[in-house]
Amino acid sequence: MHRQFIAVITATSIAITAFAAQPARAGDEDVARALAAIAGIAILGAAIKSSRDKDKDRAAQHSYPAKPKVHRHVQPRPLPKRVNRKLLPQHCLHNFRDRHGSFPAFGRNCLSKNYAFTNSLPQRCARSVRANRGHHTVYGARCLSRNGFQLARR
Repeated sequence: MHRQFIAVITATSIAITAFAAQPARAGDEDVARALAAIAGIAILGAAIKSSRDKDKDRAAQHSYPAKPKVHRHVQPRPLPKRVNRKLLPQHCLHNFRDRHGSFPAFGRNCLSKNYAFTNSLPQRCARSVRANRGHHTVYGARCLSRNGFQLARR
């Protein structure tokens, strides 16, 4: 907008300067030529502006509406085996009692059903506890933790 205004003012000042520089002998033909030149410049400026406006309209028509955001639950990738074999299932952790008191441990039966690497558990962590239906083998949670095993948070 400002460029067009400056262009019109500049063109008008050049035309006026041309009238003032010429001697008073200028006739009707010279005035007509000057007015035609000014009109030509104005028409050319209007055509350029119209062309730019059409380009802006075309660009605006091709813009695509924003897609609504869809929040989907992303399934996590499974952990690599080197990490996964150190994660013990949380629901196998229970409190057991022996003659020394209560302690957290993982039951061997639950681990064999829900943990694929039961055979790789350290045997020094295995303890035998007496329950209602006989003796059961359990793995002490603190001992397993000291050997690098962790509780899965699922």
